[in-house]
Amino acid sequence: MASGNQQVETSTAAADAALQASNSSGWWAETKARASYVWNEQADAGAYVNHHITNLRSPAGADPMDPFVWHLDTMMVSWVLGLFFLGFLYMAARRATSGIPGGLQNFVELLIDFVDNSVKESFHGPRRFVGPLALTIFGVVLLWNLMDLVPVDYVPTIMYIVGFDYFRIVPSADINAPFGLSITVLALIIIYGIKGKGFGGFGAEMFTHPFGANPLLWIPNLALNVVEMVSKSVSLAMRLFGNLYAAELIFVLIALLPWWIQFIPGGAWAIFHILVVPLQAFLFMTLTIVYLSLAYEKH
Repeated sequence: MASGNQQVETSTAAADAALQASNSSGWWAETKARASYVWNEQADAGAYVNHHITNLRSPAGADPMDPFVWHLDTMMVSWVLGLFFLGFLYMAARRATSGIPGGLQNFVELLIDFVDNSVKESFHGPRRFVGPLALTIFGVVLLWNLMDLVPVDYVPTIMYIVGFDYFRIVPSADINAPFGLSITVLALIIIYGIKGKGFGGFGAEMFTHPFGANPLLWIPNLALNVVEMVSKSVSLAMRLFGNLYAAELIFVLIALLPWWIQFIPGGAWAIFHILVVPLQAFLFMTLTIVYLSLAYEKH
């Protein structure tokens, strides 16, 4: 969501120059120097947008396309949100009562019933694992997406002041997080395909469906099935990433407007985005259930 602070500079060289005088005075002096730099310098629009869509990488300065780069901000935010989700459910379980339920218990029971009904409607095999999986996916993706409603300047500015040049708090706007989740779903599709049909049935379907069992068609069948399986994973990730990346970028662009006008487009976009946040979580969960069901059932 947009806010009025537009004073985060992205140039590493300029930031280093601002801090050279304080490097010998310790962490507190460096923090004050960073704060002074943020509050007194005005970034141009391109640098501002670039700063807000750049992840905190390790090793620092590595090529964004390097497959061995760690996006530390995505990992940290995901861990914090995951622990929060587990703590939330644990607290609800501890407070559960057979008498008159409280608001927290009502909310959690409503959430669980909603997910359980979705699983029952789409998955017709054993649901002991699929139900908790669907609940976890929905909860985690929902929390990921909710981070997009935090004003875009707040966290990056605070993290810059304490020493981190970049920090993004929307994991689903980082392509690595949606793809990590979708690759897990791809692995589960294969596992459930073998579980439902057996190794022989799964292999036979890969080589004989959809064109037939003629040996001349085995390679085309296999190629088509592999492409179909991989496309499910890619579509899951790209749908979530595309929607949240676009939403984050629009919030960043709104933040470039004068402070006295930001609340009008920012508020309208936030209200619309409130619908997108749970919808994308629901779609990711539902498609995961459907894909597992298609893999498990015999055709």
